Amino acid sequence: MTGTYHIWTIGCQMNEADSRHLASQLEALGFVETKQASDADITVLNTCVVRQQPEDKAVRKLTDLGGVKKNRRHGMIIALMGCMVGKREAEDLAVRFPFVDIFMAPSQTDALIEFILQHDAYSHLNRAQVELADYRLPAVNREKTVTAFVPVTLGCSHVCSYCVIPHRRGPDRSRAPEEILSEVRALAVQGIKEVNLLGQIVDRYGFDLEEGINLAWLLKEVARIEGILRVRFLTSHPAYMDEELIRAVAETDKVCPCFEIPFQAGSDRILESMRRGYTQAEYRQIVANIRKFVPAASINTDVIVGYPTETEEDFLETMKLYGELKLDLAHIAKYSPRPRTLSAKMKDDVSADEKESRRLRLDELVARTMGENNAPMLGQTVEILVEEFQEGKNRWRGRTPQNKIVFFEDSTDRFGQLVQVKIEWAGPFSLIGRAL
Repeated sequence: MTGTYHIWTIGCQMNEADSRHLASQLEALGFVETKQASDADITVLNTCVVRQQPEDKAVRKLTDLGGVKKNRRHGMIIALMGCMVGKREAEDLAVRFPFVDIFMAPSQTDALIEFILQHDAYSHLNRAQVELADYRLPAVNREKTVTAFVPVTLGCSHVCSYCVIPHRRGPDRSRAPEEILSEVRALAVQGIKEVNLLGQIVDRYGFDLEEGINLAWLLKEVARIEGILRVRFLTSHPAYMDEELIRAVAETDKVCPCFEIPFQAGSDRILESMRRGYTQAEYRQIVANIRKFVPAASINTDVIVGYPTETEEDFLETMKLYGELKLDLAHIAKYSPRPRTLSAKMKDDVSADEKESRRLRLDELVARTMGENNAPMLGQTVEILVEEFQEGKNRWRGRTPQNKIVFFEDSTDRFGQLVQVKIEWAGPFSLIGRAL
């Protein structure tokens, strides 16, 4: 054993994929995971700054680690990774946190590997060991997970007014198709049954590749890989959701009928200020097209409340849009200004209390709608992919193709299997059934 490592991850699925890749690289060098950051020889914080709250949490964690490193007798490498680390931000961060050894831009895991290889304590290691780690699952995931996130596009070029991601992850670019397919094949060999193709705007996959290579094409190719039972994708953008992609979901059995399409606001005035590139009427048409070609599809969304200048009337438009479309789930965020974004120049004029009030009101509508959407499933038989066994509750947990959570009891080992479950209880956030 070379030493121990610990990776703390917060934020989006892209961060989770980056952390998985880095863990594989570290294990290829001989490092072993430890659950406690304070015990690790190498500790990595993979950060998120899309909202103020996760950034504050990362800063607190980092400050605590500084104290741990100061009191350690032996050397400790601390790495800061993810969206806190942009090109402009690294120098400022180095001044704020001088105990951090290496700053890594999002998805740039090789920076830490190079630092380790040049470190006196690890001079016996070599780069060839890391190359063996490509697409390998880290020990913590082996035999414990059947799903994996696979990035297909990196960065974002859309530049919504409130979003810091383009400044931290750079412009969007597509990964080579064969690189993606090779990764999925390797994951399938290791027991992964479901892959989720990731992009900040995943619909834009292939825009910089040869004609005919796009997300619709990629979904079909991934679905052909032996061992893969299900394929998902996220996150979509209404401006890039086209009929070809919708038809690919409808026509490809392994591709799950589940769409993640943020509308962010129901007011056209706010959408224009956000620079989203569509109107609420256009969003409604997209939903109508999905339900036309994929009637069984679930549609999830993201919403921001309390954006600058948002009035009560604007907010009610958001409530109306969600309520009338009866979407399956909404991730609700209270607006917080982010540095270097266009909206940061605007006055943050919706009070904290009003933001929370609007969040709670929308959250209540979402929960009620989810309950209404799930109620007809009572008595139905659904197919779920079993993801874990909950020891304390003595039950299995899995998800339907529409991404709805289902629990059931069974004395046999169902891990990683597709199981037919008859629903005997339906709530807004989960379902309980009996395996057939």
